[in-house]
Amino acid sequence: MLRSLRFRLPALFLLGIVLAGVVATLIAVRFFQSYTRTHAASELRAESVGIVRLYEGQAGGGQVFELPLGPDRVFWVPVVPGASLLAGSLPELPRSAVSLAKLSGAKPPAFDLHVRSGAYLGVGQVVKLAGIPVGALVVAKPESALRSRWVQLAWELALAFGIGIPVAGALGVYFSRRIVRPLEALTAAADEVALGHYKVAVPEHMGGSEVERLAARFSEMTARIAESEALTRNFLMSVSHELRTPLTAIRGHVAALREGVFEDEQAQERSLAVVAEEALRLERLVGDVLDLAKLDARRFALLREEVDMRTLCERAYATFAEEARARGIEYDLQLGEGAVLVTDGDRVLQIVSNLLANALRWTPEGGRVDLGLNAQNGEVMVAVTDTGPGIEPEGTERIFRPFWSGDGGGTGLGLTIARELALALGGRLELDSEPGRGSRFVLVLPVQTAQPA
Repeated sequence: MLRSLRFRLPALFLLGIVLAGVVATLIAVRFFQSYTRTHAASELRAESVGIVRLYEGQAGGGQVFELPLGPDRVFWVPVVPGASLLAGSLPELPRSAVSLAKLSGAKPPAFDLHVRSGAYLGVGQVVKLAGIPVGALVVAKPESALRSRWVQLAWELALAFGIGIPVAGALGVYFSRRIVRPLEALTAAADEVALGHYKVAVPEHMGGSEVERLAARFSEMTARIAESEALTRNFLMSVSHELRTPLTAIRGHVAALREGVFEDEQAQERSLAVVAEEALRLERLVGDVLDLAKLDARRFALLREEVDMRTLCERAYATFAEEARARGIEYDLQLGEGAVLVTDGDRVLQIVSNLLANALRWTPEGGRVDLGLNAQNGEVMVAVTDTGPGIEPEGTERIFRPFWSGDGGGTGLGLTIARELALALGGRLELDSEPGRGSRFVLVLPVQTAQPA
């Protein structure tokens, strides 16, 4: 319970408010103390000036003036020994309590005064008769009267915090629940995903932009995981089918040869040719899976050799010429400006062959497939164009994912390997497709000539 966000968020919120309140209270009390002292000193200074002037006027006219005493002020004389400045009995300060020199300025400062009756804040004025200093008059206010003001302020602030903290606590609990509730929903969804249930519902409005982004990314993640699981199952089924078909053919022909079903040499040669062709098909399938694993692990080695791109395209074109003729597909080779690149020729041929195999697979009988070569701006471009069904915009990225096949046939590795190889060779694979108008794949490789020895 104490470790949960439901408790820790409001607790931290309240702790922050309490600390801020304590600091604000200390600052406010300190400021109010300073203000009260300054204001009291200003009042005492004005009173002392007025009283001294009044006394000087009365004393100079030969009249006796007795200062009134009050519960919150103290008057005393003399500072000069033997001088009686006021009539009446007033408390007398020791000579060491205050000096005339300290009070002789234009604006005498306030000072703390300690007498038997207690502590005071005092302000004094020098009394002059006929221009001659004859003593001083000190007006003072008890420190207890000043202290009572800021103590009252402290109590009022404490009362305000006593009311404000429960309100802040209620708000903290409310907002923490709004934050924690969607996180708990995501936690429950994550538990479902951990159990293998990827179709979990995550609320769209999660009470905050950051949490909403987290929920959106979580939904994308589960969708990707579900798709990955589906692709893996599809791959296993596809590979199993692709492996079983040639193995069945090889097993049947081997059994026929062992049992002497084919008596003449021509039939035996045809049977051995089928076995060799199916074995080659198995080799290509295993090679594709290994190539993909090496590309994912970044353990793919590339050769550096001079490659004539015109010769390479002619070779790739010839490989599929018979298949195109047998299906009645118009098959054309257009060789523009070529170049001799320093690259891995076998891998470039593998990319072009994969693109041609994909184009012929999706082009219907009577369609058209073109293989073109051109060079410009320091790049060589090999384009494979078909008149197949085309690709929907949302599928232009999906077709390059491993084990994905539009019709559920094949292993779905050809285009994946083609793009990864293009990137490994320092180039790229571009796609331009529109539903109903076919597709155009372009292999773009940088021109890198051999360095002179």
